[in-house]
Amino acid sequence: MQQNMKIGNRVFDLTHHTYIMAILNMTPDSFSDGGSYATLDDALYRVEQMLAEGADVIDVGGESTRPGHAVIGDEEEIQRVTPVIEAITKRFDVPVSIDTYKSAVAKAALQSGAHMVNDIWGLQHDPAMADVIAQAGAACCLMHNQQGTQYDNLLLECLETLRQSAKKAEQAGVPKEHIMLDPGIGFGKTCAQNLALMGQLEQFHLLGYPMLLGTSRKSMIGLTLDLPADQRVEGTLVTTVLAVQAGWNFVRVHDIKENYRTIKMAEAIRDSKL
Repeated sequence: MQQNMKIGNRVFDLTHHTYIMAILNMTPDSFSDGGSYATLDDALYRVEQMLAEGADVIDVGGESTRPGHAVIGDEEEIQRVTPVIEAITKRFDVPVSIDTYKSAVAKAALQSGAHMVNDIWGLQHDPAMADVIAQAGAACCLMHNQQGTQYDNLLLECLETLRQSAKKAEQAGVPKEHIMLDPGIGFGKTCAQNLALMGQLEQFHLLGYPMLLGTSRKSMIGLTLDLPADQRVEGTLVTTVLAVQAGWNFVRVHDIKENYRTIKMAEAIRDSKL
């Protein structure tokens, strides 16, 4: 397992800390915060707030990926995200990730200043994506995803698909130290399958890459607690504690302050010595 990962000009220590990837959705229809940041000023104010609360990476999305979301064209997605990315990178010293599975959007975002591509299809959707990431010298987060929820062995199949995504990136010329992986909680899995994977986080270290957990306000929490999206903070924080305990490197969340405090407390307990 590597010791560090560089995203933009920041080096992340992969041995001692769980970092926060903060969600900034420039979408009208995301399941939790769609339409919250209608103007560039709104988005920049939110970024400033998230950084003050402890965010380490800003993940900008231009198309909702919730179940049943409306697919939009490349140009519309580019128009949603590139002005925001340009403004963030000019105003703040923070790594910026683009949340897209489309190579044209990724290329435009990277040219606008993004440092990382967060691909929910793990390079499976767009055959040009790996080359775009490699040519830009960018980092990437590759997520497990599939159509349907049929598995013979859930954990082993998730691990193998993630291995193949990482291999595809490396074969295109993306250095191993630029790659992190995500098990895709909420994607191509039932609630029971998501919960089962949450109980096996340590197993993902077998892959040998930094790991990101994205559970924030997701349906796994809503179905378990019978709560709407805006009341799932506590459920999210439990998953963040599990990520810290399992030695995972990043969590992708909406509620920065709460997750920052949770990580700090969980790490203090984990690292305490008499």
